[in-house]
Amino acid sequence: MSSQITTSFVEQYSSNVGLLSQQLGSKLRTSVDVESVTGKNAFFEQLSATAAALRTSRHGDTPQIDTPHSRRRVSLSDYEWADLIDDQDAVRQLINPTSAYAKNAAAAMARSMDDVIITAMNASASTGVAGATSTALPSSQKTATSDQSDGLTIAKLLSAKYILDNNDIDPSLKRYIVCGPKQIQDLLGQTEVTSADFNTIHALALGQVNSYMGFEFIMSTRLNLDSTYPTDRLVFAYTENAIKLGIGKDITAKISERSDKSYATQVYYCMSLGATRMDEKSVVQIPCHE
Repeated sequence: MSSQITTSFVEQYSSNVGLLSQQLGSKLRTSVDVESVTGKNAFFEQLSATAAALRTSRHGDTPQIDTPHSRRRVSLSDYEWADLIDDQDAVRQLINPTSAYAKNAAAAMARSMDDVIITAMNASASTGVAGATSTALPSSQKTATSDQSDGLTIAKLLSAKYILDNNDIDPSLKRYIVCGPKQIQDLLGQTEVTSADFNTIHALALGQVNSYMGFEFIMSTRLNLDSTYPTDRLVFAYTENAIKLGIGKDITAKISERSDKSYATQVYYCMSLGATRMDEKSVVQIPCHE
């Protein structure tokens, strides 16, 4: 079996896993700000808004605008997965990008990455020079209190849009809604068949379009239920720069023989990453009853 596990074999498998991770991978990675980082902790600078000073005289002193600075800390976590393959025919199939092992690898990595991003949307962010201050998502960034009696509604989407607009969010930034299949069903159930909204949402449910009300919709089954009110699914609206995803090590795959496992072939892969919310005003939580 060792003759089958050549350097080119390993490289081809690693390449296939990387390709599949892009094709079948994270649904949220392209909607956030991604940056390569070094070390266990990474810090990202924040600049607060400033105002221009009115000039009231000729040849006056140049005003000194002290731009407020802060930082957000991202702590990277390591993720890994391994499986043993006894069947030599299965080993040969590893280099087939459509093989079950390759697809399983890509899907596992994608789910973990999406979980990290979703957690960052709602978790307290580590703020300050050393990241020692905990900053929660304020209640003003929620369309409603939890313990909801209704699911995702057009009124809630309008409320999320208003919150972002009222926060003076740059209109050129892409806006996203991450929700589950139940939320799309909720929208379909509350619109009339004859309305323009129904036609758009129906196309959204069929995957024919992915945008509505200025938001690009991303379907995910990884969204969490509210810890206090477990009948509420926490949906999020956010902008493309709201979440920072720090990647210390992107997907890395290895294949080797395990002499301690009767020379079975071990498929192993890992990654190191973390995420944080960069701006509370760019994220809106939308509790939806299920």
